Amino acid sequence: MFAAYAARIDRDQPLSGLELGERPEPEARPGWTTVSVKAASLNHHDLWSLRGVGLGEESLPMILGCDAAGIDEDGNEVVLHSVIGQSGHGVGPREPRTILTERYQGTFAEKVTVPTWNLLPKPKELSFEEAACLPTAWLTAYRMLFTNAGVRPGDSVLVQGAGGGVATAAIVLGAAAGLRMLATSRDEAKRKRAVELGAEGAYEPGERLPRRVDAVIETVGAATWSHSVKSLKPGGTLVISGATSGPNPQATELNRIFFLELKVVGSTMGGKDELEDLLSFCAARGVRPVIDSVLPLDRAREGFEKMAGGDLFGKVVLTV
Repeated sequence: MFAAYAARIDRDQPLSGLELGERPEPEARPGWTTVSVKAASLNHHDLWSLRGVGLGEESLPMILGCDAAGIDEDGNEVVLHSVIGQSGHGVGPREPRTILTERYQGTFAEKVTVPTWNLLPKPKELSFEEAACLPTAWLTAYRMLFTNAGVRPGDSVLVQGAGGGVATAAIVLGAAAGLRMLATSRDEAKRKRAVELGAEGAYEPGERLPRRVDAVIETVGAATWSHSVKSLKPGGTLVISGATSGPNPQATELNRIFFLELKVVGSTMGGKDELEDLLSFCAARGVRPVIDSVLPLDRAREGFEKMAGGDLFGKVVLTV
């Protein structure tokens, strides 16, 4: 079957390890289901895999891709929850949880196999392309906002780095849920787009906001950390799920954190129940993932280059 896969690890030039070509079809496993992939979306996790983060040389070649929507063996339209081993279904009792492509072959292929427990019905209201955007970036944003930030309708939330998958998802989901969303971006066009998607205002990184916020959604890391801390109200919450600009900010702002009793919460992915709620929320409220571009699988390299260069707003989707 045709697939996009990591053939080599290169920390400095990750795309040099990306190959497109034939790979063996997945083998049947007890308690697992093979899905014919209709659409899959890119995440920064795929770039990190090519750099060797969470993926060792001994596991190569590894088909990339965490997210997918497709058709199962019984003809049902399904969405994959990409965390394997979270429930113990389909794996040994002592196996740690992993994300697809860390241990098991991923979704950038004609077929993928996952524990049957990991499949959820695709809502008829969502296309395969839309549904394929949800299990990683959008689920991460959903958990950050509604599980870990502790906000409720009417509260204000700052999203750093509008344009990325998680940040874009947070703006759309927060606005749909009645939160007062603010955003930052270095790019004027991305700031304008953030407002079109529901943000009350969009600002330059580091720019003083019109008011302090109840929570910050942080995925940028070192470059925006100080601004995130300074933007919070006393008792506010900073939720972080990534550090694309690096993990070590020049100033940690510890004095502000303890003096203003701020909360810093780490957040990673989300559970199957949260993905089910996210699918239902999107179907019921008419919320749709923001898609930057849709490419056939044999043009996957273009999608990777687009994501690596930061030249996108929303998700890149690959179709099979």
